[in-house]
Amino acid sequence: MPQLKNFVAIDWRSGPDRIFFFFKDTNTYSRFNIGDHEVPAGYPTAVAGRWDTISQIEELRFGFTTTSIGWNTGTDEDIAWLFYTKDGTPMVCKYDQDSDKVANVSKVASSIWAPILPYFDKIVAGTWWQIAGHPKLFKFLLNDGHYINFNYLKQKLTHEAITYNTMPGLEHYKDRIITAAQNDRTFADSYWYIFLTNNQYLIYNIQQDRLIKGATTITNSNWPGLLRD
Repeated sequence: MPQLKNFVAIDWRSGPDRIFFFFKDTNTYSRFNIGDHEVPAGYPTAVAGRWDTISQIEELRFGFTTTSIGWNTGTDEDIAWLFYTKDGTPMVCKYDQDSDKVANVSKVASSIWAPILPYFDKIVAGTWWQIAGHPKLFKFLLNDGHYINFNYLKQKLTHEAITYNTMPGLEHYKDRIITAAQNDRTFADSYWYIFLTNNQYLIYNIQQDRLIKGATTITNSNWPGLLRD
């Protein structure tokens, strides 16, 4: 069975909901169609030639998607924020999912994400934390058993340990997290799929703010096609 190790998962919201998996060791990616519940035939395939000007993803660190949050854009934009390093400098690529093009690339230090910079080297996953009353709240998981919340509206960042009281259930797995991606379910709570070492994953309910499914081995039944070579 192939081992899922050095990879980054990112949600996609333009059109049918999907999760993209970027495999950094091979510079390839797979597309998991949430509605069809499968990775279609033909994946994994090369990143080069598919992602506009993005061709190398070895330095990709984490990423997530936002929709219509009003940063000098249209009213229905879907943006993937891809965070990576270039020559040791933290960078962010604003990828417009609707046009399937790179919209902007900048240093994290000069972007709207500048407050997360002190923790950049420890972040393994991030997501738009969509809960009532907090339209621009983001959560980032770190590789040292902590997490940060970034409230863009208040320009406030908090840093806390992952414990039973702060992220119930996740404390048992805090040292095994590789990456994560959100399933923004239209008529139900959003799920955060958190991928672990040893080919396992968790499901964290964002609105309930608790783990609802513990470590489960990835198989061709629960993630059809994801383990395909």
